[in-house]
Amino acid sequence: MTDNSDNLAPDDGDLTHKLTLETARITWSELQRHFARGVVLVVHGQLDLIKVAVKFAEDDTQQFEEWLKNKQLWRAQDKDAKSWHTSNTDFWSVVVVPWVLVQVIDK
Repeated sequence: MTDNSDNLAPDDGDLTHKLTLETARITWSELQRHFARGVVLVVHGQLDLIKVAVKFAEDDTQQFEEWLKNKQLWRAQDKDAKSWHTSNTDFWSVVVVPWVLVQVIDK
């Protein structure tokens, strides 16, 4: 019997587990280079960072548009960077190529 597991798309549980393992705490100084490349997306604290990452990996455009409309997800702006620099902000982060999804850690 052959193993066809490589041909199967991962289910949400597998993807959630994989992304959870890839989540890391990151400082503003570590995030700056990604911000400079324009690939940082901010996830509002009301959302679950991993669930958002899963939706990105699944390319759920309808969900992205809803989050953008509700201002629960946005591309990091200069005003964000200035605030993060001033307060030396820490984040939870996960990469879903090409994006770096971040969520501010409340101190």
